[in-house]
Amino acid sequence: MMKNLSLLVLVFVSAISTSIAQDVPRVLVFSKTTGFRHDSIEKGAEAIQQLGQQHGFAVTHSEDSDVFTDDQLKQYQAVLFLSTTGDILNADQKNAFVRFIQGGKGFVGIHAASDTEYSWPWYGKMVGGYFESHPEVQHADVHVQDHVHPATAHLPEIWHHKDEWYDFKSMNPDVNILMTIDENSYQGGKMGSFHPVSWYHKYDGGRAFYTALGHTKEAYEEAEFLQHILGGISYAIGER
Repeated sequence: MMKNLSLLVLVFVSAISTSIAQDVPRVLVFSKTTGFRHDSIEKGAEAIQQLGQQHGFAVTHSEDSDVFTDDQLKQYQAVLFLSTTGDILNADQKNAFVRFIQGGKGFVGIHAASDTEYSWPWYGKMVGGYFESHPEVQHADVHVQDHVHPATAHLPEIWHHKDEWYDFKSMNPDVNILMTIDENSYQGGKMGSFHPVSWYHKYDGGRAFYTALGHTKEAYEEAEFLQHILGGISYAIGER
């Protein structure tokens, strides 16, 4: 009798655990590269997995573009491109990703996600702009434009941060700017007085967040930057 009771308890606990696991938001971190490969990718993926453990979402890291099917993507609430570069999806995979976003899901782009899929206009509008150039890694003054969004609410008015500062082309004018960078505070900027480095927007039925930050390994050990990413993920999975 006791043995049967113990078995029933185990089955009950297992069922509860499975139900809880199914309710946890899932995020796909995708870091395939066909161009330049950042040596911070592995550190970044590890840091995002730790964020998931600490804040209640599950993270799967992959560089296999075959995961971009309707059946595979439906388990995720958001897809995060972690310094992807070049052309990384074929036509069928692109179509599955479009349906994923149109179904109300989210996208997060970090750093070189804007150095990706230059010949795919839908993606360009979603990520918000394409990488054009950058000077050497250096400190600069980042000006926070939105103090309410979870990706920036924790930051000071001016955030002195070290990174590789991207210049952009083909900017989507419909994005909501979170942060800009003061080109007078560093050497080599080419966008002038208005130089966005992070933004978000609703797009084609879903949500998209992008940050140009995240080039260095050290960034993924910085509390302010990790909170910035966490806020972007929170927005993308629909928690804001």
